[in-house]
Amino acid sequence: MSQELGFITDMMEERLAKGNLTWLANFKEIYRDYTLGDFVIPIYAVGSLTEKGFFLSRIFSFFVTPKYKIHFLLYTSTELSVKSLRKLILSCKRKFGADDWIFITLVQAKPIEKNVKNIVLNLADERVGVAAYSLASKKEISSNNVLGRSLKKNLKLTEARFEPLNVPDYLKSVAIVFSLGTLFLVALLFLGVYTNMVLALLIMLAFSIIAAYPIYKRRYHTVFSLNSTGFKLWKGTNLVEGRWSNYTDVSIHITPQRETYIRLYSKEETFDIPLSKVGLSRKEAYNAIKQILKRE
Repeated sequence: MSQELGFITDMMEERLAKGNLTWLANFKEIYRDYTLGDFVIPIYAVGSLTEKGFFLSRIFSFFVTPKYKIHFLLYTSTELSVKSLRKLILSCKRKFGADDWIFITLVQAKPIEKNVKNIVLNLADERVGVAAYSLASKKEISSNNVLGRSLKKNLKLTEARFEPLNVPDYLKSVAIVFSLGTLFLVALLFLGVYTNMVLALLIMLAFSIIAAYPIYKRRYHTVFSLNSTGFKLWKGTNLVEGRWSNYTDVSIHITPQRETYIRLYSKEETFDIPLSKVGLSRKEAYNAIKQILKRE
């Protein structure tokens, strides 16, 4: 279970760093193993509701958006007791501003005990939202307030999703568009149409960078999502789904091009998950999937 908790921690850091939690806040700082009283918080992020967009958006945000801070905490443990939960919430309220919003995400290995569940569900403080998830029971609960319900709805702890931009594949798409555009310009020259070739190539390059994105998304973009029962892997529009129960073992596979894959083994075949293209940590991904297969 400790590997799975570590995997969830890495996943959450990745989502925060890539702005996947902007529905919650614009986070500016992320801390690993943050000390909060007697607790060591695996992931702590602080941000605000201030917009990061265009100049006018920033001006509007400056005058209209509340200036309080948003605090996000991911706390993982084998099992959280009633005493520890109360102490954690109290530590947050003492540490952070009186008007700040606090989002606490709890992930534990064992099932959530009844008394802990009652505290989470009946949390009265409207500026503190709590969501809790058990790896053992696969159950997720949240405090019955606006922050808690929003956290549970948008966080999706039961599923991890990875879809980074793969630069080499994107450059392939740029090269495709640029090559076709260059052929078009050469054809114009043969037809006697006057053009400034240097300027035309620069414009074509800029156009290629923009026009390549739909091609990249349709042909190359790799997305990997997983939960406790299985996984989905998209390459462009092609989707492959699998269930962990169909596989018996896992290894780290290195291709001749030095690309790293997680290789899953079943009785009939093997299946490779491209770690380098989906932005997964080799060690954490291997350990987490190994633990999942052991439970099946």
